Amino acid sequence: MNSFKKLAILFGLAIVVTSCQSKGSRNYQYMPNMYESVGYETYGEADFLPNQSEAMLPPANTINRGWLPYEIENSPEGKELSRLQFSPLDSINVEKNMAQGGQLYTIYCAICHGDKGDGQGTLVKREKILGVPSYADPVRNVTVGSTYYTIHYGLNSMGSYASQMNTEEMWQVSEYVMKLKQDLTK
Repeated sequence: MNSFKKLAILFGLAIVVTSCQSKGSRNYQYMPNMYESVGYETYGEADFLPNQSEAMLPPANTINRGWLPYEIENSPEGKELSRLQFSPLDSINVEKNMAQGGQLYTIYCAICHGDKGDGQGTLVKREKILGVPSYADPVRNVTVGSTYYTIHYGLNSMGSYASQMNTEEMWQVSEYVMKLKQDLTK
């Protein structure tokens, strides 16, 4: 009889322990605050943070990594001033810069300007956009500085690509555009 009570108690404990088990979720957590962190809304209020907001403005006079401020302003005078600007890229790595610039040109520019820079990109051929001139057009007076200016600020229906490329990449594309211009004017 004594062994029967022990077996009944053991069986009862086994039922109690396994009755709360679920295969769909964890049953016990050693440190629950590590598994389930406290989430804060991006622009929500948080009492313990400065200004009670999680998203704060960057400190004054800081510059994003990979981006340098462009000293020429976005104006007609700035466009003319940009024509005199030269590329700051290292002239020893011309092949590397041209290869990288060619890849970026294919990604961002060739859809409108064409692979050769003749203004016959896919969107122009399908008549989705019109008026994309060739780099060989002598009236345009395209220079490496004016190309960078146009990529940075945009011009007419072309928007700015400053948010999609860093400073070095924009200069690489500008140098590649000058190579395309030389190829077209031969």
